[in-house]
Amino acid sequence: MRKLVLAAVAASAAFVATPSLAQDATTDTGVATAPDGTRAFGIEPYFGVRGGWEEFSKDSVPGAPIGDKLNGSLVEGLVGVNVPLGPFFVGAEGNVAKGVSGDIDWQYGAAGRFGLRAGESGMIYGKVGYQWVNFDKRVDTNQDFHDVTYGVGFEVGPKEIGLGGITGNSGIRLRGEVSTFGWTNSFRPTLGVIAHF
Repeated sequence: MRKLVLAAVAASAAFVATPSLAQDATTDTGVATAPDGTRAFGIEPYFGVRGGWEEFSKDSVPGAPIGDKLNGSLVEGLVGVNVPLGPFFVGAEGNVAKGVSGDIDWQYGAAGRFGLRAGESGMIYGKVGYQWVNFDKRVDTNQDFHDVTYGVGFEVGPKEIGLGGITGNSGIRLRGEVSTFGWTNSFRPTLGVIAHF
């Protein structure tokens, strides 16, 4: 499981790494700007939708069938805000997910994000938060399970995937992420679309 998480981190970094990794620029007026020409400091709210899969390691969920792995596909909505800090950013987001197949019924949580801004609208980030999970009838309990969650991911805008000029500085970005529930108690890859303002 740890090898899969490390491989996902390496793949995320390689996917968005460019020679123009988030360097500050300055406009003619002397105001610091980000790589995409927007202000280097400010507040950037966003919302998004993504889909994914989560598989929990054997016997990591009390009340689950013994020796069985709980898993399932899910659809997730999220809202958050980024605070650009020159070539870096910090932020926070909340999420709600609904299982569409498998053992997961609902999930919800919140997390802080931090990372590098890359290219015109790309990001490489890490996140730490807290997540609650509710399983379906195969788990012999009605309680929500909760634990710290860790993740890594990337975002790329239109220019980074060869479609520059479609949405401008803000707009639609593709986000890929891999996270885990507890310390490698699950493997959760997701892919989705984020709308920034």
